Amino acid sequence: MYWSKYFIPTLKEVPTGTEAVSHQLSLRAGLVHMLTSGVYSYLPLGYKVLARVENIIRQEMNAIGCHELLMPALHPIEIWKKTGRDVTLKEVMITFENKKGQRMCLGPTHEEIITDLAKHFIKSYRQLPVTLYQIQTKFRDEIRTRFGIVRACEFIMKDAYSFDRDAEGLKKNYDLQLQAYTKIFKRCGLDVIVVSADSGAMGGSVSHEFLVVAPIGEDAVWVNMKNGQAIKDEEGKAPQGKEWERKVAIELGHVFQLGTKYSESLGALFLDENGEQKPMIMGCYGIGVSRLIAAIIEVNNDANGIMWPKEIAPFDVEILPVQISDGESMRLAEEYYKELTASGLDVLLDDRDESAGRKFNDADLIGIPFQIIIGKRMLANGQVEIKNRRMGKKEGIFAVDKDKVKEEILKIKGPIA
Repeated sequence: MYWSKYFIPTLKEVPTGTEAVSHQLSLRAGLVHMLTSGVYSYLPLGYKVLARVENIIRQEMNAIGCHELLMPALHPIEIWKKTGRDVTLKEVMITFENKKGQRMCLGPTHEEIITDLAKHFIKSYRQLPVTLYQIQTKFRDEIRTRFGIVRACEFIMKDAYSFDRDAEGLKKNYDLQLQAYTKIFKRCGLDVIVVSADSGAMGGSVSHEFLVVAPIGEDAVWVNMKNGQAIKDEEGKAPQGKEWERKVAIELGHVFQLGTKYSESLGALFLDENGEQKPMIMGCYGIGVSRLIAAIIEVNNDANGIMWPKEIAPFDVEILPVQISDGESMRLAEEYYKELTASGLDVLLDDRDESAGRKFNDADLIGIPFQIIIGKRMLANGQVEIKNRRMGKKEGIFAVDKDKVKEEILKIKGPIA
């Protein structure tokens, strides 16, 4: 992709009224744009990051036998009344009356909807177990939106739902999800803390949260610095011992063993091998996809901008010819672009007629993992520079032979997904 033909509206200054670094950088790097408080558009660069994160989630969900579907965002309120959550979630639920006089809501979550779906299609124990998931937009009427896409009124979630015939099957599926979540967050460049948690309005007997330490976190955890054990700081009680440290963290995922809370309320029953009707045993597993992007930025940035982990960066490599008026610089830039693209890399070529300072600043701001810098001074010695965005200025920039750029990039980039 050529920068001049793409849409990357970068900003020099920090937007007013922004607190979180992730919010500031996502606006300055042209990832998102705020329509109104808590409602954001994903611009092309941000949408590419979103797509890469979603791709990781899909790969790990599919690897453990989950099946993707897509449920409606528009729900009749009647289905929520069957579980009583029309009252429990009243404060955040966006409701209205359609032209037929029917009360509707925009889905804040989908337990009721998936259970109703399972009720219609799963009739026998032979159809169990099954786990279904979606990546979809949720709506919540947040009074106190904060930190950009972290706490918004419209946000993207991955929500999965398992259906089993017994508690043993639920535990097996639950453990599979725990393992998959750990892989997802690791691939996104995050070291998560897993803690036991309260099930709250979701219900069920067992639940765990996945958190990452970040300044904007609204949760607190105690972490044992010797053995890595972590517990939620829900009552302000500190565990004994100097090895414990209190850390502020942001919740990225939450998983629940729901049991029969929803299947009993909505009549999702199956026939066992003895012909007896029983309620399906359910689990649900959520990841805040949009807030995951914010968390990645929170822990992967420096004074100059974002430092994307390789697997979720919007582009793999940025080619930066310092002077586009120099014929040799542009010839090499085009050559590298074609070679690296043919090798399977996603490449951004900054072909703008801008100052070197503007180009360097924008490159660091948007945070592509590797930059190929083509300047007349280095070319005089038959060399160009490669910059690893995640390393310091001294160790992160090195000279390479202008004819060996492709080999060097493929070596440091690692396997192509």
